[in-house]
Amino acid sequence: PERALPPVLHVAGTNGKGSTCAFLRAIGEAAGMRVHVTTSPHLVRFNERIRLAGTLVTDAQLLEVLDEIERVNAGQPVTVFEVLMAATFVLFARVPAELVVLEVGLGGRFDATNVVARPAACAIASISMDHREMLGDTLGAIAFEKAGIIKPGVPVATGAQPAEAFEAIAARAAEVGAPLLARGRDWEVEPTTDGFTFRDAGGVLHLPKPALLGAHQLDNAGIAVAAV
Repeated sequence: PERALPPVLHVAGTNGKGSTCAFLRAIGEAAGMRVHVTTSPHLVRFNERIRLAGTLVTDAQLLEVLDEIERVNAGQPVTVFEVLMAATFVLFARVPAELVVLEVGLGGRFDATNVVARPAACAIASISMDHREMLGDTLGAIAFEKAGIIKPGVPVATGAQPAEAFEAIAARAAEVGAPLLARGRDWEVEPTTDGFTFRDAGGVLHLPKPALLGAHQLDNAGIAVAAV
């Protein structure tokens, strides 16, 4: 089913990937698109992890697809997250939509979401020390794992990053020939009295203040705009 999806925006990072996904969804829906979204973890109900064309998955839909996944898996070793992503991809492939916003679970290179072979674009939010026991004990090593979502020829947007993390992202992008859209080089955001501006080679956008609070949200919003 991961081969039968609408265009996918694949989002990794340590901090801000959930917010970047929220901005991407908002942009898509404001443009009149039906948007599938998967994020993790959930806050209250498991259903929050899967949004089908704007509506949270129902208990009945979950039960049916999880039963199907269990039958197909036939008792083979599998993680909870792998089951979740298999169910998500089945639902995303069956319910009509124009866009998929796909949030990485952990890392990127070996994450179950990385089975999507060619997303429309990738986005990498702020990277910091994260799951060191699995991803590595330096920013460069962690960024290398996150940058594993970058695919040949697929544009990737990234925001403000520590130098060590940016070097790993840029190296991966160069290795596979992926156009890299980096804040401070290819695009920039600046706050204004009533919102912010996004500036890149295409010109300037004057945008309203993000509904998500915090100065760091300008970075996440900029990543979303650059990816779109």
